[in-house]
Amino acid sequence: MSIAEVRQTAEHKMQQSVESFKHNLAKVRTGRPNPQLLDTVHVDYYGSMLPLSQVANLTLLDARTIGVAPWEKGMGAKIEKAIRESDLGLNPSSQGDLIRVPMPPMTEERRKELTKVVRGEGESAKVAIRNLRRDANESVKKLVKDKLASEDDERRSTEDIQKLTDRMINEVDRLVASKEQDIMAV
Repeated sequence: MSIAEVRQTAEHKMQQSVESFKHNLAKVRTGRPNPQLLDTVHVDYYGSMLPLSQVANLTLLDARTIGVAPWEKGMGAKIEKAIRESDLGLNPSSQGDLIRVPMPPMTEERRKELTKVVRGEGESAKVAIRNLRRDANESVKKLVKDKLASEDDERRSTEDIQKLTDRMINEVDRLVASKEQDIMAV
């Protein structure tokens, strides 16, 4: 493995960490409804637990309501029960074939609580990125130790990996700030 491959692998893994963080952020509720909020809800579908998105169509009906349209007639009650029993604090109601999931307005206290959750997720993502930096630097040191790279290459590589790490951490910080802004917007 060369220094370029170590850097490329580190960059790829850091990018995956940022993507995972983005995915986790999508689950955090803001003042606006988002169908991705229901991604964690699983429904009993003939004995197997499936994500809600695989048994129903999720849409935004208006500024405060998510619409859930089951693909099968008999699934409405099961979907409603699954949403109600999820830890999201939502109370769905049936209207014929459509299930309406109104999003209650958030209190100021709840908004501040969610910003703390977002910051915690951001910190976890940064720790993961820093761990990847450490692993990459150790791989480069091993290459130098095995005489497959020079110490000058090691120094350049360490600086390069640090710049990459800084860029990824700035991206996480930007995402955290953006999400906090969304949460605090009334």
